[in-house]
Amino acid sequence: MIDENVDPPLAMPTCMMTPSRPKLELPRGTCDTHFHIFGPRARFPYAPGRASTPADAPKEALFALHERLGIERGVVVHTQAHGTDNAATADALAARPHDYRGIALVPVDIHDAELRRLDRQGFRGARFHYMQHLGQSTPIRDVIAFGKRLADIDWHLQIHMAAELIGDLSAAIATSPVPVVIDHMGRIDASLGLEQPAFRHLLRLMDHSHVWVKVSGSDRATRQGPPYADAVPFGGTLVDEFGDRVLWGTDWPHPNHQGPIPDDGALVDLIAKIAPAESARQALLVDNPLRLYRFAPVQESRP
Repeated sequence: MIDENVDPPLAMPTCMMTPSRPKLELPRGTCDTHFHIFGPRARFPYAPGRASTPADAPKEALFALHERLGIERGVVVHTQAHGTDNAATADALAARPHDYRGIALVPVDIHDAELRRLDRQGFRGARFHYMQHLGQSTPIRDVIAFGKRLADIDWHLQIHMAAELIGDLSAAIATSPVPVVIDHMGRIDASLGLEQPAFRHLLRLMDHSHVWVKVSGSDRATRQGPPYADAVPFGGTLVDEFGDRVLWGTDWPHPNHQGPIPDDGALVDLIAKIAPAESARQALLVDNPLRLYRFAPVQESRP
């Protein structure tokens, strides 16, 4: 916990960095299902008690990034830096209501009327953290019970957990009444190989048809650094075995990153190695996000 009267140092303003242009031609309707909006702080203050203070990464910078990368749709994952005030994310959704959706941070005792209001704004799920650096977590049994309320508005749960917790949390996640999306390939350590217990736990969890996974975070899983070759087999395995329940995202602007800040253009090109077949990329980037986040069909995506 930080002193609420003193701001921690600002993170590197990665939104000001220009990524390379990808070589990979993305299919129409490609969706980046994982990134964050920070601020601008003057309009959307950061939450007291936050673990860190990021540099502003406003919606305008995000939209410019997506245009450069050839991405047409996106899912804003609300950030812990703004706490349970989802206003910054809602503002981004209001600017592009046909092509962007949101994942909220909410307490499990939130009123039904507030959930319905968030749904009207374009939110489609609620995220819960099980990462030490992000502070106290809601007990998983309470989160799964909360899922019964989310079923009424066709939302899902999103779980961000440390790799060593996958086995412990799997039994509860397996009983969820709504879909559950696992962030960043379960935050596995690529150096431990495909047979590591955490990844085997993740594969067993994926045997449940309501569990989805994001093949994002190669830059976090790697222990070799760019171009993240050691992480590719993990994403590739998930795409090969569970191609109708995989999603992809940049994780821009890469908060709390411990290694070199990724080139988002290079992350797009990495998709060709994780999902070499055109049909697999169509499912990963277009068809699966359309189903889960309730986008209109691509030809109807704009009025």
